[in-house]
Amino acid sequence: MKNITLNNGVEMPVLGYGVFQISDYEECKKSVLEALKAGYRSIDTAQAYGNEKAVGDAIKESGIPREKLFITTKLWVSDYGYEKAKKAFADSMEKLQLEYLDLYLLHQPFNDVYGSWKALEELYKEGKIRAIGVSNFHPDRLVDLISFNEIKPALNQIETNVFHQREEDNKVMVEYDVQHESWAPFAEGNGDFFQNELLTNIGKKYGKSVAQVTLRWMIQRNIVVIPKSVTPSRIKQNIDVFDFKLSNEDMDAISTLNTNTTKFFDHRDVKMVEQFKTWAGY
Repeated sequence: MKNITLNNGVEMPVLGYGVFQISDYEECKKSVLEALKAGYRSIDTAQAYGNEKAVGDAIKESGIPREKLFITTKLWVSDYGYEKAKKAFADSMEKLQLEYLDLYLLHQPFNDVYGSWKALEELYKEGKIRAIGVSNFHPDRLVDLISFNEIKPALNQIETNVFHQREEDNKVMVEYDVQHESWAPFAEGNGDFFQNELLTNIGKKYGKSVAQVTLRWMIQRNIVVIPKSVTPSRIKQNIDVFDFKLSNEDMDAISTLNTNTTKFFDHRDVKMVEQFKTWAGY
């Protein structure tokens, strides 16, 4: 497994296992155990996923030493604000059954971002979190947070896939030394991703699947990636991407798939902001 180094010196696996949309307790626990057995050491969950307890139980049952793991969770907008963020963090830690967290993210760029970030900064200084960061922050929001706070986010987790490659976002993150992490690397199958002719043909050259080609493309762009699957064979397949390297020609060919358009929703859409307000209980 290749590691990347965050801006505070903490090392993080470049490829991890995500548990978004695995809400069933037994399925989530079983899948995380399968991932750990396959060699994953980075697990990405969130308060909003409703599966932190299953992840925590799987970690405990695995018997893998804590220092060998890199665990990420996220604060949901309903608990933004200094005091509420502190309480939500404690609740997440209780469910995960951990004494410290490797990475804690603000899940969305809405509500009381500044109060929440102050809470994360304090938890970081207290040694309860090894690194803090954000998710779904566009460049302007990311630079704003960096400019007016003491501690710079170590990472920004944003939608990134072959159809929405986030080149401009990546440039800003590189400039400000913030690690780029992808969610939905397979676009959740949208745009006939798994049947894409270009990716299929590239995969044939290396004896790899469309998913493996895409994960390798991310890694060669120095983007951390957290694929999700509940199928044991695919969980194993997704980590088997360190025995080949895409050529420059293949990397360039994949760049032509970029549409610069989200496959889900735009966080700058007013209607979506209103929806997040509802989800936050306001």
